[in-house]
Amino acid sequence: MRKLEEFCAVRIITYCVMGNHFHLLLEIPERGTLPPLGEEGLLRLLPLLYDRATVETIASRLEAARKSGNELEVKAILDSFEARRGDLSVFLKELKQRFSIFMNRRLGRVGTFWEGPFRSVLVEGGSEALHAVAAYIDLNPVRAGLVKVPEDYRWSGYGEAMGTGKWAEKSRSRLCLIQPESLERPGSADDTRGWETTLDRYRRLLYLEGRAVAGDGRETGTLGRPGIDPDLVDEVVEGRKRMSLPEILRRKVRYFSDGTVLGSAAFVDAAAEALKARGGVGRKRKTGARKMQGGDWGPIRVLRDLKVRVFDPPLK
Repeated sequence: MRKLEEFCAVRIITYCVMGNHFHLLLEIPERGTLPPLGEEGLLRLLPLLYDRATVETIASRLEAARKSGNELEVKAILDSFEARRGDLSVFLKELKQRFSIFMNRRLGRVGTFWEGPFRSVLVEGGSEALHAVAAYIDLNPVRAGLVKVPEDYRWSGYGEAMGTGKWAEKSRSRLCLIQPESLERPGSADDTRGWETTLDRYRRLLYLEGRAVAGDGRETGTLGRPGIDPDLVDEVVEGRKRMSLPEILRRKVRYFSDGTVLGSAAFVDAAAEALKARGGVGRKRKTGARKMQGGDWGPIRVLRDLKVRVFDPPLK
């Protein structure tokens, strides 16, 4: 994941790897903003993904084309790799393919490893929607009952940032990017104070009303899974009680996989206009932004409204 992140010139803000799926919050750059790769840059990146023989073969092709004066061949080689940078589909396709090959070899199996294609949602940067999605991802292991607190789960951005492993510093700097200071004062995410500020705010969001809920004892008499009591969830879904954002984040929320676009009303409206021009949104639709159901979402709006099943049923 980290090697492909650098190769494809994307940034992983946070992530969570579960037993049969994973979540990623990615920053995808505008293709025009990426500096040209060049021969030197390509040869620096190739060892991230390819063995020595492959790297040497590509280097030899570039050298031979350069010596023969075949600039078109040099450009074709560079362009073939340049096209893979800053592309969400390419990044996820290669990540899934490479992991599938690795696991198939390790387990002695063949065939498809992942059940289906990925689903993506466009999220406004520097917004409450960005904070909500980041926290939702890092709370996955808590909702599943795998850990009591999110920092105890090693295979997530927040858990990694709280540790001392190889990638801890990178995870910290990426979580800093979701704070307003990183937008107002570039470089602030790289200093110690930036992480301390981020940690305090993000931890409050993750922990607020994040207590375990006792079971009702009708079946086992044991503590229920971490999360919201099913009866309270029913009240929220039916509109009799609205959940706060921290409570919402402890459920499986369909908006974060099926909402298409999340952000402020202005951001969603602008995205809707762009999609309308490409036929992705009906031309008769007057506005793009829709209020979200089932809780107190604040200023966050969504492009695709969900009339039913905002939250998945509680796990048994």
